[in-house]
Amino acid sequence: MRDFDSLSQKEILALAVSLEEEDERIYSDFSESLRENFPGTAQVFEEMRQEEIGHRRRLIELYKQKFGEHIPLIRRQDVRGFVHRKPIWLNTPLRLEQIRAQVSTMEVETRRYYERAAARAQDAGIRQLLDDLAAEEATHVQRAAELEKTELKPEVREEEDKAKRRLFVLQIVQPGLAGLMDGSVSTLAPVFAAAFATKNTWDAFAVGLAASLGAGISMGFAEALSDDGSLTGRGTPWIRGLITGSMTALGGIGHTLPYLMHNFNFATTVAILVVIIELAVITWVRHRFMDTPPLSAAMQVALGGALVFITGILIGNA
Repeated sequence: MRDFDSLSQKEILALAVSLEEEDERIYSDFSESLRENFPGTAQVFEEMRQEEIGHRRRLIELYKQKFGEHIPLIRRQDVRGFVHRKPIWLNTPLRLEQIRAQVSTMEVETRRYYERAAARAQDAGIRQLLDDLAAEEATHVQRAAELEKTELKPEVREEEDKAKRRLFVLQIVQPGLAGLMDGSVSTLAPVFAAAFATKNTWDAFAVGLAASLGAGISMGFAEALSDDGSLTGRGTPWIRGLITGSMTALGGIGHTLPYLMHNFNFATTVAILVVIIELAVITWVRHRFMDTPPLSAAMQVALGGALVFITGILIGNA
C-alpha cells in the first residue's frame, strides 16, 4: 500500500476517478436493490448516481488535458487511510437506515479526500477542480434531503412505510413468531410430563432446559436452511435462523425456569402462569402483525397449547 502523501498529482487524479466510479456503482446498486420495495428512495439514489457520473467526467477531462489518455488503475485499497467497505453484494439485504448511514459515510470520506488532495495540488486547474468537488461533496447530504422532499411525496412515503412494515413482518416477525410458538407449545409436554412423573423440580428443569435448547438449535438450522431469501425476500438465512432459534429456546425456557424453585406445587403454579403469559403474547403478535382476528388467534393458540399441556400431564401421571 502507498501513503497518501507519496501520491503524485497524476496519481491523485487517477485515484479520484476510481473513487467516483466506485461511488457511482454503489449508488446504482442501492437504487436497484430498493427499486422493488422503495421506488421513491431508489430514484433519490439514481439522481445521486448521475451526480457522481458528472464528477467522474470532469475529472477525466482534466486528466486528459494534463496527462494524456491513459489513466492508471489506482484503487482505494491501494492507499492507506481509506475505510474498508464490504461489497454490497456480500452484504444484502441492507435495511434502509443502513443504506442511508453508509451513504453519509461515503460522502464524508470522499470530501476529506478532495480537501487533502487540493491542499497538496500544485497545479491551479487541478486544485480548483478538487476544491469544487470537495464543496459539492459537502452539500451532498443536503442535496439528498432535497431529493427526498422532491421525490418522496406523501403518498410515496406511505407506500414505502407499508413496504417497510411488510419486510419487517416477513424477515423478523414471522421467523420470531414461528420460533416462539414452537418453543412455548412443543416443550410443554416434556416439561410437565417430567414434572408430574418425578415430582422433582430439578429433573423437570433439566428436561425443560434440554428440550428448549435442543428445539432452538433444531429450529434455527431448519429456518436457515429452508431458503436463502433471494426469491422469497425473507432476508439473510443466518439472521432468520438466529431469530427463530433464539425465540424457540426463549419460549421453552420461560416455563422451565420456575422449576429452579424447590417447592413443586408452587413452581408448577408459576410455570402454568408463565405459559398463559406466553400464549397471550403469541396471540397479541399474531393479531398485531399477522392481522389475525383476536378471538380467532386466541382460540388457535389456546387450543394447541391446551392439547400439548394435557398430553404432558397425562403422560407424566401414567
